[in-house]
Amino acid sequence: MHTPVAVRGVLRKREQPPEQDSGSIRKIKNVEVDVLSVQSLNEFPSDIIATPDTVFGPDQRHLQLRADVDLRKALSFRSDVGLVLRSKLHDLGFVDIETPLLFKSTPEGAREFIVPTRRKGFAYALPQSPQQFKQILMGSGIPKYYQIARCFRDEDLRADRQPEFTQLDMEMSFVGADQVMHVIEELIRSLWSTFLKFGLACPFPRMSYQEAMSCYGSDKPDTRLGMQISRIDHLLPGDLIRKISPLKAPVVESLMLRINQSVLDKSSTMQQFVANFLDSAEGTPFVDNPDGGPGIFVVGSAKPLQGLQALGFEAAERVEDFFQIEDGDLIVLQARQDLPFSGGSTTLGNLRLALHAAAETQGLVKPPIGFAPLWVIDFPLFSPTTENGPGQGGSAGLTATHHPFTSPKSAGDVDMLAVDPRKVIGDHYDLVINGVELGGGSRRIHSAEMQEFVMRQVLKMSPARVAEFSHLLDVLRAGCPPHAGIALGFDRLIALMLGKSSMRDVIAFPKSGRGEDVLVKCPGPLTDEVLKTYFLHIRAPDDQFSV
Repeated sequence: MHTPVAVRGVLRKREQPPEQDSGSIRKIKNVEVDVLSVQSLNEFPSDIIATPDTVFGPDQRHLQLRADVDLRKALSFRSDVGLVLRSKLHDLGFVDIETPLLFKSTPEGAREFIVPTRRKGFAYALPQSPQQFKQILMGSGIPKYYQIARCFRDEDLRADRQPEFTQLDMEMSFVGADQVMHVIEELIRSLWSTFLKFGLACPFPRMSYQEAMSCYGSDKPDTRLGMQISRIDHLLPGDLIRKISPLKAPVVESLMLRINQSVLDKSSTMQQFVANFLDSAEGTPFVDNPDGGPGIFVVGSAKPLQGLQALGFEAAERVEDFFQIEDGDLIVLQARQDLPFSGGSTTLGNLRLALHAAAETQGLVKPPIGFAPLWVIDFPLFSPTTENGPGQGGSAGLTATHHPFTSPKSAGDVDMLAVDPRKVIGDHYDLVINGVELGGGSRRIHSAEMQEFVMRQVLKMSPARVAEFSHLLDVLRAGCPPHAGIALGFDRLIALMLGKSSMRDVIAFPKSGRGEDVLVKCPGPLTDEVLKTYFLHIRAPDDQFSV
């Protein structure tokens, strides 16, 4: 089965045989071969066990791909989607332009991979994205650019991240956010119609960052789940709030999970579900939350105040009316600090997803169906600097929420730059489908003076850091037109369309959760010879590299 052979014979026509289920084997039915000889071209070794039930590990990716029809179909599907995208963008007047993979280190917002050179003290950086080059193209008179581009980021790895990944990268001159979003909506609608036979209504809904965080606790909400979050601290007595959180004057938010009507003895079933969840590894981070663990109540018609007695009579009545509760409903309370939203999720937003996933696994709720695309807009242009985030290295305690090239949204936001940068809204837009952030884009700063003001006065980047962007400032200074663009994660797009939970299922040679290719064994150790060639040495005791 796994040995390649050369078959010699005479090709003859044949009558079509009756239809039979051949599984994944593609049969040739209109011809047959009178075999004269069979010659082995390369023997499959006897020390490798390969049966129809053999499961090969990632260290044998070549055999995984050979044995797993689904993997090969995913790669073929990926190729087909790329072909359709290229064709449609070409018809819209976009030019496919490759940008360099050897760039220089610039503080855009993510950690970079550095490529040392034989020139002492000098190194390249692999690009986080083609962002700066595509802006340079706009300043060079290219009206519409696109590229299916390879990008590199030294990030913490999850199922939806890889250290090297592919994105559909686009940029357009003399446009704003609406035109970019319109092009993307037409592309996505065409892909869904062509490959999934599923119609998507355009334009896609739009939701502000504040609304997404308030209602779903996430900047990439899966709206199919329901379970909207509501602030209810005004309904609760002060002594109850003090019991559920050590915070002074916290915000208390709540959501409701309603299970399938077919579940028998709903209240008892949900009591057991809650106990198991809180004792599980998935529930531990929420129980150990320093702002206070969740208050979870199971509604039961036979219980005092329907299971909400801990809230007190008045608050229980208000909560009952607010949610229109039914037997078996799960009411969840969670406190958080009374601060402006920042980052991508809240504790209750994460708990919302975890509870629904656990309930879905146990058949208590139905899996969400269909596709719910939306644009999340009106992000803060700047966010507080986080301890582990590389940011732009400025001293203002701020970092660009997405990257430092995004334009303020309105004239009022431009004025606010010098007054209170934390209140400035950026003209940024994220495309989210079913809780997956497919990509994001923005209208860019096209004025060199404003770009330099953001870097020097708002982010307070050092002169040396600003100088790293001198090439971009020169381009903007030379009459660069207004422009906007977007990048969609191509790997995520394919995984979403195929219903895969991990990008690794749609990439030919993915990296592991540790960032390793376990087939070819990389990254590999640096030998003394390589260290000498590139003027590197390993510095003790923290094993960091230095030049």
